[in-house]
Amino acid sequence: MMDIWVNLFLIGGLFFIFVGTLGVLRFPDIYCRAHALNKAMTLGISLLLISATLHIGVSDLWVKAFAIMIFQYSTIPLSGHVLALTAFRFSSK
Repeated sequence: MMDIWVNLFLIGGLFFIFVGTLGVLRFPDIYCRAHALNKAMTLGISLLLISATLHIGVSDLWVKAFAIMIFQYSTIPLSGHVLALTAFRFSSK
């Protein structure tokens, strides 16, 4: 049963990372690309971390994975915002 959950989280994470990559390639401007990349990558990396943690099964690994998720939830949106703000400032000149 655990293998099914591991595979579901793994496939979900890979799907969201793939969709984020497609968004970067297909969307017309930097703002849409940054939005697609931030949302999809944050969720995709989280699902991959959960999958790896379930697969390995060490209880100490949950604390590290949770710390990584908190770090990524605070840095990925911030970097996307800075990227969009920089693009806005340089495009308006």
